[in-house]
Amino acid sequence: MSQSAADIRVVSLLPSATEIVCALGLQKYLVGVSHECDFPVGVADLPLVTNTAIPKGLDSKAIDEKVRELLQTDAALYHLNVDALLALKPTHIVTQALCDVCAVSAAEVEEVACRLPGNPQIVNLEPMSLQQVLDTFTLLGSATQRESEAASVVQVLQARVDTIAERSAAIEDKSRPRVAMLEWIDPLFNAGHWTPELVAMAGGIDCLGNLKQPSVSLTENALLEAQPDVLFVALCGFDLARTELDLPLLERLPGWADLPCVRNGRVYYTDGNAYFSRAGPRLVESLEILAQALHPEVHPASLSGGIAKVWK
Repeated sequence: MSQSAADIRVVSLLPSATEIVCALGLQKYLVGVSHECDFPVGVADLPLVTNTAIPKGLDSKAIDEKVRELLQTDAALYHLNVDALLALKPTHIVTQALCDVCAVSAAEVEEVACRLPGNPQIVNLEPMSLQQVLDTFTLLGSATQRESEAASVVQVLQARVDTIAERSAAIEDKSRPRVAMLEWIDPLFNAGHWTPELVAMAGGIDCLGNLKQPSVSLTENALLEAQPDVLFVALCGFDLARTELDLPLLERLPGWADLPCVRNGRVYYTDGNAYFSRAGPRLVESLEILAQALHPEVHPASLSGGIAKVWK
């Protein structure tokens, strides 16, 4: 027998999943979220079911070192609040197995779910491309009996993607800048997964990224060797203000002052916490932000509020 909508109780263990849940019209059925969920308005007031092993106040290098330490010892970066989860009695738990740095481990979720009443359904999201991100709406819609809502949301998002792609198709190869996308500065990390795809759709050539592959750490010489025409910084988990604290670290990199992107004043940054690293509805807005930064004469500014700021 199918479950009625009124019986649904959803717990989301990552911010992108929370945004997808809400985009499908399920916010009133969302009963618990992760400690990082902050959008849309109201979700941060819900009970928190996760916590982090990363101390507050660390600089970027110290955060990276702590993450590496925990991963090497198989210690978890994030933990479930089992008591909170038991009290919430979820029917659906939305999580991911894509990145050990981004959420509670899939194994821990499975283990705890076995102890919950009612055998809650685990919906595991692990997209590596933009299309796979859109597919997660369909997956979650099917799991929660929101198939038609999911189809409508995907149709709108796909239309926005198609608009950018069609505009970019008219850009000549010689006019496509070489773009370096960074999701961390100390140390350098490229932006992988879907990001190289977004760069291509926006009218650029990604000179660092691994298409549909995880992000990887880079040497300090990576930008010098790549000679990017544009540098775009979207630091994972950092908003604009926190990103601005790290931007001066770029100046210590070999050959920084002579990079084409620096000479031409094309070093951009945005809110990486809201965009690019979140595999949800605002990933399409990320594409629009990037396209407008690369080719403002072709792509008008995003109407939804996201921006790319020029550094220096």
